[in-house]
Amino acid sequence: MNNLKYLSFIGLMVFAVLFSCEPYEDTNPELGLVAPPAESEMDFSITPGVDAYRFNIEMTSPSLNGIYTVTFDLGNGSKINKKSGVAYYPLPDDYTITMTIKTNNGSSSISKTLTTTETDYSLFDNPMMIALSGGADALEGKTWVLDSLSQGHLGVGPAGSEGLEWWSAAPLNKSGFEIYDDKLTFKMIGFEAIYENNGKSYVKDFRGDDPNYSNVVDPGDDLIVDYTPQPGSWMIEEDGGKMYLVLSGPTPIYPMFDTGAQGGRYEIFALEENFMQLASVGGDGNAWAYRLIPEGYVPPQIELEANLTETGEVNTYNVALNVLNVPAGESINDVTIDFGDGTVYETQDFNEVVSNTYMRQGSYQVTVTANTSLGEIVHTFSAVVAANHPDYEPFLLDAMVTYNDFSEVSMASMNVDQAGGSAYIEVVDNPNRIYPNKSAKVLNFVKENNEWANAYMQLPAGYRFDLRQRHTFKVMVYGSAGDNILLKLENTDRGGNAWQTGTADLIYTIQQDNTWEIAEFDFSGVSAGWDWTGDIFTGDVVADDNFNHDFYNVVRIMVNPGDNSDVFQVYLDELAGPHVEGLKSATRN
Repeated sequence: MNNLKYLSFIGLMVFAVLFSCEPYEDTNPELGLVAPPAESEMDFSITPGVDAYRFNIEMTSPSLNGIYTVTFDLGNGSKINKKSGVAYYPLPDDYTITMTIKTNNGSSSISKTLTTTETDYSLFDNPMMIALSGGADALEGKTWVLDSLSQGHLGVGPAGSEGLEWWSAAPLNKSGFEIYDDKLTFKMIGFEAIYENNGKSYVKDFRGDDPNYSNVVDPGDDLIVDYTPQPGSWMIEEDGGKMYLVLSGPTPIYPMFDTGAQGGRYEIFALEENFMQLASVGGDGNAWAYRLIPEGYVPPQIELEANLTETGEVNTYNVALNVLNVPAGESINDVTIDFGDGTVYETQDFNEVVSNTYMRQGSYQVTVTANTSLGEIVHTFSAVVAANHPDYEPFLLDAMVTYNDFSEVSMASMNVDQAGGSAYIEVVDNPNRIYPNKSAKVLNFVKENNEWANAYMQLPAGYRFDLRQRHTFKVMVYGSAGDNILLKLENTDRGGNAWQTGTADLIYTIQQDNTWEIAEFDFSGVSAGWDWTGDIFTGDVVADDNFNHDFYNVVRIMVNPGDNSDVFQVYLDELAGPHVEGLKSATRN
């Protein structure tokens, strides 16, 4: 401890064993406004505690009537917000302790000086303090940054949790928000905490009115502010069997993202030489998570190999997994293998060999995605299939096939697009097993006060509808007379702008209540796209080679589109349309 003589107690926090986050409050609202007590009526005691470094501090004033709070400022930036508490002073110094009693009509304060003469040398051997600051010999302290490349470097959850339940930031999730170049340095000398932000900070929306912040900008997700922080102080304290990092200063100081941490306290879930996991109760009452690593530290990564090989069997490929390294405290949750032909396989056996047989000639991208505690690991390969499989089903241009009957056959699954509202689909018992539909199971589609919710079927990757010879789609419907059923086609290549490729609305109106009817939709002469987009439009999807094959891969079905006035439902069955090359029906279990 050759630097002990330089240690000062500027801004040193204390251990408040009986610490309370909320000020002590006595209430009697029937008394109305109550003046604060005179200073001569106020007193508190300072008595030795269990050792030379701990002191019992307790209000000894007579009981007051009315609504009031008691706060002790311990002279070093720390407070006890109740009538009594235990303070920990590990270094000798003179401390001015101030008790403030605040009523609903003002406040009064008195102060006393406590002089300590003993040094608790065990403080400087505390493993957590050394891990945080580098110890007393680290004159420049130890600098920490957000672990921006890891999943969960920021997060939010319910109070009392680790703060990752509701949202866990993906790697580099906050790029462009002035946060990843910020630093927080901890020095054991003087217990100084230095926050560096390059002039800008990222703060929660409810923190934007702090007078220390200026030029507040809303980037669409909380706020970016101009801010010049001043050095503050830090201490690690125990409260209720939990450990906390406490930050304070003349201006806000925090681990790179200002969430309004109550009392400047951050519960320590992990604090090691190269890793720190904290959570604070923010100004919104939620738990906010922070994952930090030392500046310049490169953490060990999860290493997972994947290999694609031919098996020797016709058109069959193997994907072999091999886990090389999983650092302590990290994990692989599952692995998904997408063979590019609509076959997707999930496994938690990370040494498994997974096989797939391709039916069609072509080049397929195989994607292996490992979902880990540190984010996703992705490997991609190309499988080149030279010829069709002997069992390949030839393309029948003039055939119509059933895509999904919800009982035995499923070429592609049905899904629901809630379109920002309430809607669901469910396979249920047929409500009326009579001609023309005696099947056991059907699909029930329900939307509630929702204009554009829809049930949709998307073909597996690589498959498209061909409308050149057969361009009619059919579906059995069962519902209320007068309800309109819309069926349209879309292309998902544009992602969120798939609607720009959609066909013009084809509508079938249900004729009778609670009777199975066959709704038919013929796309001959139907327009598609949007002429104002300038790059995709046709007056006839069947006649236009840009639309009639190798283009559409989604069927959308709506009930009473554009109407959000009520709850609407329709039963669907036997969705059918043009044959899809190479796509076979799968028998349901």
